[in-house]
Amino acid sequence: MENENSTGIVERQQFTFAHDAPMQLDSGETLGPITLAYETYGRLDAARANAILICHALSGDAHAAGLTPDGKIGWWDDCIGPGKAFDTDKYFVVCSNVIGGCQGSTGPSSINPQTGKPYALGFPVITIADIVRAQRHLIDHLGIEKLLAVVGGSMGGMQALQWTVSYPDRVRAALPLATTARHSPMLIAFSEVGRQAIYADPNWRKGEYYDNGARPNTGLALARMIGHITYLSEASMHHKFGRRLEAREHFGYDFGTDFAVESYLHYKGNRFTERFDANSYLYITKAMDYFDLANGNGSLAHAFEKCASLMYLVVSFTSDWLYPPYHSKEMVSALTAIGADVTYCNLQSTWGHDAFLLEVETMTRLISDFLDRVVAQHGIGSR
Repeated sequence: MENENSTGIVERQQFTFAHDAPMQLDSGETLGPITLAYETYGRLDAARANAILICHALSGDAHAAGLTPDGKIGWWDDCIGPGKAFDTDKYFVVCSNVIGGCQGSTGPSSINPQTGKPYALGFPVITIADIVRAQRHLIDHLGIEKLLAVVGGSMGGMQALQWTVSYPDRVRAALPLATTARHSPMLIAFSEVGRQAIYADPNWRKGEYYDNGARPNTGLALARMIGHITYLSEASMHHKFGRRLEAREHFGYDFGTDFAVESYLHYKGNRFTERFDANSYLYITKAMDYFDLANGNGSLAHAFEKCASLMYLVVSFTSDWLYPPYHSKEMVSALTAIGADVTYCNLQSTWGHDAFLLEVETMTRLISDFLDRVVAQHGIGSR
């Protein structure tokens, strides 16, 4: 465990949780023992009623706020801390790295206790429901009977929705941001192109690359470049790059890097390979593709039928073409049909899918007001 207050703003604690019993997966296979890396911010109140679970997106991890000893700032630091959207003077915030990941939690790069070697493709295929099932074991370990809220953007929003469907009696509110209740064919197509980029890298070796020195970084970088384009919008790309040239005044008339946007994508792709595992990318994108709350339930409304007592804040963004507003409107209609308390905001933004991370002032106001209402409605006292 690390106790840190490096920024002087948020109290950050880092832990590892181990669950030894085999966990049943949606595929019918089992996984265990499992380890979850997680961080906490703020303090749990005496009634254990002020806990908020933050769920990260595809490339995220447990480090949501504060600074690590090596100076890495949390991916949602703008929104977690005293006086911020998730006010750690009021709330106890938890964020864990998902199973299947590569940043402290059990995934394909972890050692398989049966073989003494990394799982690689021997790791079982997982779903969003499996990810949430592992988180539930963590919440049990922390002694939290009922979460005040579950929150997430993008893939994190899928987890928030799955929490309400899988464990409606363990959650008071959910904040699914810039997300969907099911992956569309277009989203599955983008995922598959990214996976094919990794398969095509000769260093991938069908996932068995951990002991070979060379990693499939070219394929993983290309997958990240493709994915990163979907997080932006045309307006934000015009604003950030335009047709500006990179380190030259004229076209090179060759196949080098002419444009600033090309250089930016190369940088993003290469940096991603420094912190992420290619096999984890395969497993997590497949989990996202399988995600469909209506599957097996007949309809979204039927999927949410046990969630009528919960409160939801659903947020979409006008320029998000990865999860466009109609995705959020579908889930809002389903929640309204079962009588849930739903607040929906479709926010004007030019930032594209990344807006849930970048529209800090607007998100802070929305989230703070919504959480105050959840606290008041459930009669939860402040610390």
